[in-house]
Amino acid sequence: MISEEKSVPASRSMHGLGVFCAIAASAWLGGAEAPTKLANLGFSPVLISLCMIIGVFFSRWTLPAVLKGTSYVVYDLRRKPHLMVWAVLAGAIWAVANTLTIVAVRDVGLAIAFPLWNINSLVGLFWGWLLFRELRGAGAKTWVSVLGGALAITIGAVALSYASTGSGTISAHRVFSGVSAALAAGLLLGTMYIPYRKAYLSGLNPLSFVTIFTFGELATIGLLVLTVHNGGSSIFIQLKAIKSSILWLFLGGFCWVIGDLFQQYGTKYIGISRAIPLSNTNQLWGLAWGALVFGEFAHFSGSTQLVILSASLLMILGALAISTAAAPAGERASCIQAITRECTRYGMDPKELIAEQGGEEAAASYSHKRRWWDYVILAGAVGVFAWFAAYVKRPPLAINYGFAIVLTGILVLFLAAGAWALWKHTRFA
Repeated sequence: MISEEKSVPASRSMHGLGVFCAIAASAWLGGAEAPTKLANLGFSPVLISLCMIIGVFFSRWTLPAVLKGTSYVVYDLRRKPHLMVWAVLAGAIWAVANTLTIVAVRDVGLAIAFPLWNINSLVGLFWGWLLFRELRGAGAKTWVSVLGGALAITIGAVALSYASTGSGTISAHRVFSGVSAALAAGLLLGTMYIPYRKAYLSGLNPLSFVTIFTFGELATIGLLVLTVHNGGSSIFIQLKAIKSSILWLFLGGFCWVIGDLFQQYGTKYIGISRAIPLSNTNQLWGLAWGALVFGEFAHFSGSTQLVILSASLLMILGALAISTAAAPAGERASCIQAITRECTRYGMDPKELIAEQGGEEAAASYSHKRRWWDYVILAGAVGVFAWFAAYVKRPPLAINYGFAIVLTGILVLFLAAGAWALWKHTRFA
């Protein structure tokens, strides 16, 4: 049995890195939802989700190839083949949830839908406690922060729902549809973190996880196209009609992949109960894109805007209260028990997995270098994006391009800082 003193992972430095990754994730996940405004032009949410997921597919394959190389990804997956099923399952859940978020954006707007589906932090917190021993042995202070934050998030979500109903600009039917879709998406997204946490307790690299993740996404969205969308010629007709906007949806998928990678690194290093609430401050970015770039608040009364902003702030404060409660020694020891359980179940080495929780990798992993086909993959993905760039047109939406440029610049800064921090401390382990 490994002693607690030598085996407790998640040092203060890794907590800081995990928190930063979650914050970077919030910015990129917020920016990823901006292209979903195209749903307001009459295109099917399933169609928009399909285009985004195709963009996600190319991005999920390209980034691991560039950062670590496909030979490393294959090596990592062969060490833990049982996690492939969990990655596919997570991708399937995400595809359905993403489609629901687009329905919510169409019916109640980006600024309203965002905070509602971010109840996934409550769902994820519950699963983290129940299945992965998070918060076990954490002490009263940590529990007060977590439960107080959870209550603040719940109150904020209710207030936002009330504000959207009382704005007077959305029909009751659309409010019900949009709010229901957003809440269902939150439930699914919160449940999706079960495979995430299971994978990272087992030491799987997030880059390997997302590579397999995309197969579940594509299979599920394909099924939705053939059933919910009725398939047939209608899908090709609408794809042709939206051809000039496909690049924007592809870029939305690319942004989502960047945000999701940061979120997964955050989940690996500080767990579901902390990383997910903190990354859910993406509602700040949703509000920024919705209000500043798309002018979603223009038709709301002053009192409604005040309720929306106050409720969002309350939810953010709740998320921060949860995520800033660093895991004490008792909780870290409980995490060791969860890791040991996975090792017993799948025949893995506990010492190796504990080291990987601290950002280390097995020495054999460094022998896998990038190969020539990794550059072919990169060139192919860039070529696809360039192909649709040749047909791109300015979307027929009211957009403040000044604010759009500023927000995009902030995303680039987060990407540069986050990539540097991960490389310095973990070499993208």
